[in-house]
Amino acid sequence: MGVSGSGKSTIGALLGARLDLPYYDGDDLHPQANIDKMSAGRALDDDDRWPWLEHIGQWLADHPAGGVIGCSALKRSYRDAIRRHCPQTVFVHVHGSPELLRTRMKDRDGHFMPPSLLESQLATLEPLGDDEAGRLFDITGTVPAITDEVTTWIRQLDAAGQLG
Repeated sequence: MGVSGSGKSTIGALLGARLDLPYYDGDDLHPQANIDKMSAGRALDDDDRWPWLEHIGQWLADHPAGGVIGCSALKRSYRDAIRRHCPQTVFVHVHGSPELLRTRMKDRDGHFMPPSLLESQLATLEPLGDDEAGRLFDITGTVPAITDEVTTWIRQLDAAGQLG
């Protein structure tokens, strides 16, 4: 989980490969209307997000042996919607400074989310609560180092029987 430019897709795909789990980019579950809205520089509202979040939760529920999906999950209510489908979901929150996120967004090609929407995502973002299964990971390191850190943490949860 995280705002645009945080590395959800890159780290998620690597994490899936490391854990031998299927990976899916949640952006691919957005209806075209959402993509068009964001491409036009307009932020999604909750009504836009609810059907998409249902698809995210259903994808996870359809993978009972485990799976990794990249999605923003910015608010607790969004994460709750996902957990209604898949209660054992664990959130990996990748995050960095607004400056780093903005730079990453400007440097990538071919993504529908313009850098102008970063501020609205940061304003919407609700950090994981102490009672939510998940952890925050700083994105200032290299992608392999961050993926190593996340992989180690997930394996520790699994070894402790905390992944459901």
